[in-house]
Amino acid sequence: MSDDRVLVTGASGFIGLHCCLALLDAGYRVRGTLRDLKRGDSLRQALEAHTEVGDRLQFFAADLLSDDGWDEATHDCRFVLHVASPLPSAPPKDEDELIVPARDGTLRVLRAAAAAGVERVVLTSSLAAVLYGRDRSGSQVFDESDWSIAEQCPPYEKSKTLAERAAWDFVASLPPERRFELVVINPGLVLGPVLEKDSGTSGEAVRKLLAREFPGCPHFGWAMVDVRDVAAAHVAALRVPEAAGQRFVCATDHVWMQDVAKILDRRFRERGYKVPTRSIPNFVVRLFALFDKTTRMVIHELDQHQYVSNRKIKNVLGWKPRSLEEMVVSMGESMIAHGVV
Repeated sequence: MSDDRVLVTGASGFIGLHCCLALLDAGYRVRGTLRDLKRGDSLRQALEAHTEVGDRLQFFAADLLSDDGWDEATHDCRFVLHVASPLPSAPPKDEDELIVPARDGTLRVLRAAAAAGVERVVLTSSLAAVLYGRDRSGSQVFDESDWSIAEQCPPYEKSKTLAERAAWDFVASLPPERRFELVVINPGLVLGPVLEKDSGTSGEAVRKLLAREFPGCPHFGWAMVDVRDVAAAHVAALRVPEAAGQRFVCATDHVWMQDVAKILDRRFRERGYKVPTRSIPNFVVRLFALFDKTTRMVIHELDQHQYVSNRKIKNVLGWKPRSLEEMVVSMGESMIAHGVV
């Protein structure tokens, strides 16, 4: 069991909480940052339902928009997982609502990490920083060498691209004696089990299908990944020496929303969840988006592919992803268990 201390920013988020769980399972001491420490007790209970916590978990108050608390949170930490980033459920009125906390918040965390003498930082980026502003109508496969074109991206994708670019530039600008190792994980659409009722934005497609909030299946598709596999990638990124200075696509195959709906319908119909599986035309989706903010967020994904290569993460980090069936069903089961649907 390790006595190494790891700071996880955004510990209350879907990925952040699973990273805390994976680190505790691996024997680390964990600090998590929260904007509101009142969430601490419920998060601790959620983790205690799955692993032994004891005195190995602490929460610190820190916000991406403020310098307060970051020096204290990073003090005496060997590693940092910077997971926190705004993930909206509706289009922002101003793109800076996303860009400022994502980019400036990342730099705020990295400055504190450098001052604290942290050895390695693992940054949670996204495929949003890999394949947007690009032509994805064909069969092109994207990998870690590809970057989204920020000027041609919607606000969320732009914020993730600019934040990751800023992180690499910041590390390169540090003098050698203060420079820590940076690793970046770029997940696709994250599914898998929720650990508490606050399931965030990642699972909205599954929630909406189970709740029959869609009249059918829009022609949306994503490269998907199980949240447990994302957390495992973060832990491996701390441990594998060869990971330093690299970014990793963390996703499996492109899947259409209709395929997800068919899995949910097959597994949950007998329990009263009659999931809509018929395809609906794009003009109906665009009309629906006028009234549904979450759909409006992803309307630009209609008919778009996300073909990516995960060869590098498998070879370097020994990553073994779960199946689509497992990530979809486990999310559905956990949403039902926690009363999300």
